[in-house]
Parts: sequence; structure tokens; C-alpha cells
Amino acid sequence: MHNARKLIVLLAAASLGIGAAAPAFAQTSDASGGTDATGAATTPAKPTKQQKKQARKEARAKKNAELKKLEDAGYQPGRANDPNYPQDLQNAQKKAGVGQGASQ
Repeated sequence: MHNARKLIVLLAAASLGIGAAAPAFAQTSDASGGTDATGAATTPAKPTKQQKKQARKEARAKKNAELKKLEDAGYQPGRANDPNYPQDLQNAQKKAGVGQGASQ
């Protein structure tokens, strides 16, 4: 009887160990860190410093162009303590057709 309990505990511990290890074997590789056609490990390409700089430059140019459109539509971002702030910006966005997705 005592040996039967030890066997049951041993089998239960073994099944828990196998059950915990099974998901690790079930993972599939994907394009972000799997293998290529030759079986060699691949890693996703990290952007270079120059690519990051170019992306920041493009994002800044896009934001500046958007701000220019809003200013041309009548928005004045430099006015301190503007009591009509949100409404003025929304009106300029509607007039310029800029930022429609963000304001709704």
C-alpha cells in the first residue's frame, strides 16, 4: 500500500512535468526569428542609425506640413490661454481636412 502511494505520486509528478514541457515543443517558428530555407537561423533586420534618422526627418516634415495647413486654415497655436482652444483647432482641422481620424 505504501509503495502504491509512492508510485501514484511519482506518476503524477511525471505527468505534470511532461505537461509543462509540452508547450515548449509545440512552438512554431515564424518570420521574425525562425529559420530560412537552408535551415539557418534568421533574425529580423534592425533599422540602421541612418534609417532611423531618415524616419524621424520624414515624421517631422509630415507634422510640420500638417501644422502649416492648420495655420493656413486659421489656427494660431501660439496664443496663450486661448479660451476657444479645442474648438478653434477642430474648426481648422475640418477646414483643412487634417487630423479627422484623431479628432473623432
